[in-house]
Formats: sequence, structure tokens, C-alpha cells
Amino acid sequence: MFTTDSLRTVAVDGQLIRIAVRSGQTIRSGTRRLRRTAVSSENLVPLLLINGIGASLELLTPFVDALDPRIEVVSFDVPGVGGSPMPGRPYRFTGLCRLIASMLTTLGYEQADVLGISWGGGVAQQFALAQRARCRRLVLVSTGTGAFMVPAKPAVLARMVTPRRYLDRGYLERVAGELYGGSARSDPAAIAAAMNAHNRVGSQRGYLYQLAAGAGWTSVPFLPLLRQPTLIVSGDDDPIIPLANARLMHRLIPQSRLHVFHGGHLGLVTEASGLAPVIGDFLTEPDPGGR
Repeated sequence: MFTTDSLRTVAVDGQLIRIAVRSGQTIRSGTRRLRRTAVSSENLVPLLLINGIGASLELLTPFVDALDPRIEVVSFDVPGVGGSPMPGRPYRFTGLCRLIASMLTTLGYEQADVLGISWGGGVAQQFALAQRARCRRLVLVSTGTGAFMVPAKPAVLARMVTPRRYLDRGYLERVAGELYGGSARSDPAAIAAAMNAHNRVGSQRGYLYQLAAGAGWTSVPFLPLLRQPTLIVSGDDDPIIPLANARLMHRLIPQSRLHVFHGGHLGLVTEASGLAPVIGDFLTEPDPGGR
């Protein structure tokens, strides 16, 4: 898990970013670090988590706790979210990817495996293209291809425009099933408790910046160009990102595999015990060609 000692704020290209690192054992020998740190070795390839819109790094605590302890995990709050202060101006996915690459350099990592969930999955796709040398493997969870994708129902999209679900627990309990699907339909109170217990909400302007960052963006033209081994994970009851989008990405990304689980959009939280081993096995298996 991310402990209090693992949390800190670093300055990256003039932007303060709140990060957390769960140290782990070396799992690969093919990638060196730029420098040693007290908690890791030169061979380490960490897993970088890129969270969904409006969510701080705490939300994925159940997944981090369930993940193979050998894997080092790096998480961060996007500028304007959680504990990271607002950026000086709005940004696009491309600019955020440059900031993430600089953050990895600041932390001493030459390369990382990258997991993106929902909105963060779009960022992860862009990162795999624009910073391909920095991304060894790619995990895309409950995400889609942006502007050109199978959309959610209008009522679901309308609830995503504001961060109200993070601010009003009663409201979230009322809409959780319709919004997140899966276990949220039968136990919305548990979803509301998890969302409120593990999330630090940033400003509404930060949320709007995230919405603007991906406006008009799509990965459809470049997905066939991705060369990283890719695991696509999707629930069979996801109202926000319908399963058809995962199947589309699977067809377009050459070195991809698809894992469908029984659940909804928050499977990485609610089904963490089942999904963490699947993702862990993918990250720790030998590289193609024996690298």
C-alpha cells in the first residue's frame, strides 16, 4: 500500500506533483535506472499508474494492496487533482505526457510499465506513442479511444461532466449503479464508501482542465503503430466505457490481449483481488524474444 512515508511532492518542469511510491523487489533485468535510490535497484521497471478523471492516487489503494509485492508502483495526482496544485494553464494529453516523462526522469526511472484507467487510459495510449522509449508495457483498464468510440448513454455522460459524485456521498449512492455498473448496482453504499474513503478531490477547475485535455482527442489512427505488449482489461457491465471499445482496441493494437471480467467500471477497485494477479502476471512474464 501507499504509506504516509511514501507520499511526497516533487517539482517537475515548474509544476508541483504529489506522488507515491510503493517500493518493490527487482522483477526484470533488462532495464537500468538512471540512478540508484534507497528503495530500489538499477534493474527495476516500475508500474506507473495514471488514474481516472477527478480521482486522486488513493482511489487505487485496493489494487496496489492486491498487486504482486515484487512490483514497484508509482502513482501521482494529475495537476489540479488531489494534492497536486493547479497548473498555470490548461493542457492537452501531449503536454501531460511530456510532464509524466519528466517526472519519471526526476524520480530516476528510465522506463516504466504504464497502466491507465478510464481517462488515464487515454493518457496512457498517448504516452505509449509519444514516449515509446519510456513505456515498456501497456495496461489499459476500462478505457476507450476518445472522440471516436462507442459512447455511453447520454444520461451517464451528463453525470460525468462535474465532480459531484466525489463531493456528495448521498448523490453517489443514488447514481452509482447507473454510472459504474457491476457491483455498484447491488451495493451502491459500498461504492460510495470506497470512493469517499480513498479519494482527495481537487478543484472544479482542475476537473474541467482534465475534460478539456482530451476534448477532440482520439487514438484510433495511431493504435496500429503501438509496439508495446498491451493488456486490455474491461468489465462486461461498464456503462461509462462499453465493452465494445475494448474489443476495438484489441483489434487495432498489434501486440494486445483482451481480458474481460464480470463487473463494472470500477473493477480495479471492487474486483482488485481478481484483477491484480492477471495484471501482475502480464507485467512479470518474460519479454518477447527473451529480452
